[in-house]
Amino acid sequence: MKIGKYFFNLIIIPIILGIGLLLYWQTQTVLRISNYKSGEIYVEVPAKEGDKLFFGWIHSWEKIPWNEYYHVAHDNTLVLDTITFPAFGAGIPENKGRVCRIEKGLIYMDEINQVFPEFDWINSHFSTREIVLNEQLISKGDRLPEHTRLRLVVERRWKRWIK
Repeated sequence: MKIGKYFFNLIIIPIILGIGLLLYWQTQTVLRISNYKSGEIYVEVPAKEGDKLFFGWIHSWEKIPWNEYYHVAHDNTLVLDTITFPAFGAGIPENKGRVCRIEKGLIYMDEINQVFPEFDWINSHFSTREIVLNEQLISKGDRLPEHTRLRLVVERRWKRWIK
């Protein structure tokens, strides 16, 4: 009787705990930046519903700093809440969102609520300024491959092995 109890406590319980930890790790929700073609991962950080994502870049020929503010929705999509920029130029919308205001020299377009399952871009060391999750810098353009199509997505980690 004692041997069975010790076997259970010393062998079975650690195995069950190990499997549980492995499953938790494999199914953790993460924000991932990867190579669009190869899938090579450059950034992977924990993310959850309600997290705030900032994506800052330089827009167009006029070199206008452009800021995008997102939140992570319950289904892991990215919802664009606000954009800010200092001036209008080629390709900049004049009526995005429900609220438009000017504050401290920036034009704010709020309540956009545009949903993105993911987004991808051609990275530039100059144009991609910074990517911030919950006020923590997670990458800059010069830390990612130059002139490479990248993909940013929030998803369960286990999906990485299915692809």
